[in-house]
Amino acid sequence: MASSNFWKPLLLIAFAVTATISTAEESESKEFVVTLDHSNFTEFVAKHKFVVVEFYAPWCGHCKKLAPEYEKAASVLSTSDPPVVLAKVDANEEQNKAISNEFDVRGFPTIKILRYGGSVVQEYKGPREAEGIVTYLKKQSGPATFEIKAPEEANSIIDDNKILVVGVFPEFSGEKFENFTTLAERLRADYEFGHTLAAKVLPRGDSSATGPLVRLFKPFDELFVDFEEFDVDALVKFVEETSAPTVTLFNKDPKNHPFVIKYFNFPNAKAMLFLNFTTEHFDAFKSNYHEVAQLYKGKDLNFLMGDVEASQGAFQYFGIKDEQVPVIIIQTNDGEKFLKPNVEPDQIASWVKDFKDGKVQPYKKSEPIPEVNNEPVKVVVADTLQDMVFNSGKNVLIEFYAPWCGHCKQLAPILDEVALSFEYDADVLITKLDATANDLPPGTFDVKGYPTLYFRSSTGNLLQYDGDRTKDDIIEFIKKNRAAAAVKPESRNDEL
Repeated sequence: MASSNFWKPLLLIAFAVTATISTAEESESKEFVVTLDHSNFTEFVAKHKFVVVEFYAPWCGHCKKLAPEYEKAASVLSTSDPPVVLAKVDANEEQNKAISNEFDVRGFPTIKILRYGGSVVQEYKGPREAEGIVTYLKKQSGPATFEIKAPEEANSIIDDNKILVVGVFPEFSGEKFENFTTLAERLRADYEFGHTLAAKVLPRGDSSATGPLVRLFKPFDELFVDFEEFDVDALVKFVEETSAPTVTLFNKDPKNHPFVIKYFNFPNAKAMLFLNFTTEHFDAFKSNYHEVAQLYKGKDLNFLMGDVEASQGAFQYFGIKDEQVPVIIIQTNDGEKFLKPNVEPDQIASWVKDFKDGKVQPYKKSEPIPEVNNEPVKVVVADTLQDMVFNSGKNVLIEFYAPWCGHCKQLAPILDEVALSFEYDADVLITKLDATANDLPPGTFDVKGYPTLYFRSSTGNLLQYDGDRTKDDIIEFIKKNRAAAAVKPESRNDEL
């Protein structure tokens, strides 16, 4: 997967006409999606309570596929009461890049929901076809929480696939009720919210409770949890932590997928046990792993158990071999990984404890060091990164690429030409590293897409290259930023 986090491509689903646009303009353009740019973006957003903005690039295939569906949705939503405004920004346009940076646009298409003049920004997490876009946005633009008056209403929205958060109040007023509605506004993209005057209409929990309290319903573990603290930040923490399973299951069952997404979005360190769910020892693994997860619940470590059949993306990302299964991996927030291959059920608790006590050494994924490395662009792997880039004493251009990346394939012959132009210059080295097969040291290179180019001068100055991907531009950049290399005299004589 093309990311520092292999699940991000799965997790980030980046997802009109206003009364100020005249009928004549609508008729002439026949477009319902409003086009925004650097000249009108801020003013336009400030005038609206609810705006949906797509950041796109004209060359992006996914954006082209989305465009007609987005336009159809905009047409339907323009007749809603009140109308829902859909807009778009060409994020590839140089003058619009400041807007893209402000909204942390890292891929295309990225869709944001902007509320209250842009003061609240949320990710669009809905479908990409017109009907789904309309349904999702109608819900998002309506009230964040709805009143539950009867058991039938509660039962109709509590199922085995989602979280429901219900506030129980003696009356729908006061600071605690206002804080609950603030909570609902803040988290409405991820959860459903309701409020009621009577706990007896709810299917679980104390039916005589009068509140104020918050009751969270979930399809796993203890099925519901009550909470009576109404500080907004405390409520957010309660919902986020309580709505995560003690152990998230990752297999091919689609009803588990929303919780897998939540698991990888959670900011804690992540423990992952991968094994064959059909193994005769599965029950022993599940029981022991769940006990360990319970022990560390609320201690900044979340747990997932993945079936080998569904986890091939994880195997590729971590460099796991089939013969290492069952395997447990912990990945920290700074990207460090810790691995225990061929783990037994009764070894899980002690290994996790050793990790928490700092007794486990980090694991680094690396391709084998090439036996022959005589092409113009030299191959770097994780195990040679220090020697070839950081400690070489040379000016090094390094490309981080993915084998499947079309832009990387287009750049490859250009980098070959750049390397050949410095063939007799011992001070300069042109290199490449497969970022899907090698781990990078935490806090060094910020690789969010492919290809990503960095230049490290012989004096240690590290710069990301964001110029045009042409031979002349890259060569000019290297010449401008290079320094005298710290090479040995005899090496320079060899050059001559």
